[in-house]
This record gives sequence, structure tokens and C-alpha cells, in this order.
Amino acid sequence: MAPVKISHVVSFSSQDPRYPVENLLNPDSQGGPWLSCPKDKSGQLKVELQLERAVPIGYIDVGNCGCAFLQIDVGRSSWSLDRPFVTLLPATMLMSLADSKQGKNRSGVRMFKDGKEGKSENGERENEKESCSIIEGCKSW
Repeated sequence: MAPVKISHVVSFSSQDPRYPVENLLNPDSQGGPWLSCPKDKSGQLKVELQLERAVPIGYIDVGNCGCAFLQIDVGRSSWSLDRPFVTLLPATMLMSLADSKQGKNRSGVRMFKDGKEGKSENGERENEKESCSIIEGCKSW
């Protein structure tokens, strides 16, 4: 199955003006990663993305830039506002505590496929909204 593009950013919690959330829309650009605002000391980021269409999500490739943990939840635009997203990828460690404290292995790509981490709990195989919750390395440990 071909990759599905992100249509737009619905909402986000923080961004560095030099590395804005819009960098997620075109991962092939030279714009760099999406990073939190340097003044944001929470150590957590959240983004809600709208995909170009509803699709079964069989795999997700995640480029990492200093993220210690990642959780991905999915949903549908047609759902009522009070219906929560469901977990596609449970909170997953992308960096160890030692790597985070030493600033090692801060970047890389992790691939998650259906059958391991990739099964959503909602029973619906097609989703077009993603919510990513991120805990940055070291700030929050």
C-alpha cells in the first residue's frame, strides 16, 4: 500500500519557530523536524493530523529527533466530538534513559507494522485522523 499524505495539521501543543509543526506535512523537505518551543519546559508535545483520506493503517514509519516515548491514537472525522481516539501504537520507548541523558541516538527511524504494534482497538480498519503524543528525552525524566 502506498503511503498516505498528511492533509493538514488540525492542532498542536507547541512549536519552535525555526522548526514548525508544518515540517510534518512534507517529510522530504529540508525544513527539518518539528520541535517544541524552547520556552516550553513541559517535555511533552501533541499533534493532531488529518490524513488525505481514510485508509487502513498497515504500517507507520516514524522519524525521531530527541523523542523518548511516542503514542499514536487514531480516529475518524465522522465521530462525535466526545468519542475519544483509540490507540494504534501504545506508548513506545524510542530512546533509553541513558541515551536521553547522554544525548546519544537522538535521531533515527522506527518502523511499526500491523500485527505487532499496529492494530487499533476500534474495530474499524480505516482511519483518517491521527493524534501523536510525544515525551521528549531527558526534560521529563
